[in-house]
Amino acid sequence: MIRDETASGDAIHEFPLEFESENITVRDLIRERVYQEVSEYNFRSRRQGGEFRGLVQPTDAERTLNGFKVPKGRDIDWEAQFARAIDAFARNGFFILVDDRQAEALDEPITIGSRTNVSFVKLTPLVGG
Repeated sequence: MIRDETASGDAIHEFPLEFESENITVRDLIRERVYQEVSEYNFRSRRQGGEFRGLVQPTDAERTLNGFKVPKGRDIDWEAQFARAIDAFARNGFFILVDDRQAEALDEPITIGSRTNVSFVKLTPLVGG
């Protein structure tokens, strides 16, 4: 189970994510998460449009209360989103907890099982600092 949280521990969004192997890296985790959320948005937006609830803000998107408003009729490029997410992880824009243990590096191995809980904790920059 993947969960997005605020720095205070409040859940923002929760969804399941499956992997072909139990042994992955943090980079694999981010890649699969970004690929799935972008694929679902692109499929849904063709029918309904709407808000993107993703890990990082897409280019040309406007921040909203619960996500990002993408210009109408525009698909999101998952590879560009993945690159942005890797950059955000490196800059401490978010951190990842795997069963309450913080993942430290992109190439760190982790084991994912059916009961594994993964939290992406998004950090909000301080205004003026």
